[in-house]
Amino acid sequence: MLNAEQMRMLPQCFTMVSDPRRAHGIRHRLPVVLGIAAGATLCGMRGYKAISDWADALGQKARERFGCRREKGSYVVPSEFVIRDCLVRIEPDALDRALNAWNAAWGEERRCVGTRWQDHEECH
Repeated sequence: MLNAEQMRMLPQCFTMVSDPRRAHGIRHRLPVVLGIAAGATLCGMRGYKAISDWADALGQKARERFGCRREKGSYVVPSEFVIRDCLVRIEPDALDRALNAWNAAWGEERRCVGTRWQDHEECH
């Protein structure tokens, strides 16, 4: 389980990752998409569908903490397609650096963040 502060901090770690998508039509900021994907992975989700289902199950307060955009009075999470598209197109080394930064900040509290989205028993 992620606490409120960890939810807020995950997207912040991805602000330096370059967005490979064209600027036209972007509805979800890259740090938000990557933060949600990382949060889902930390909570044991594996695969794009599981990450998307986890995101869909987030309550409005959690969506706000991750920095999701508001649409018609509700916070909206990225779709499975957007999550997959972002994860397959970003620079892996940039993702590793961002995850390592989060791990440096929160690693003592949660020892389950490693490079390349490693599986660790402590996360389950």
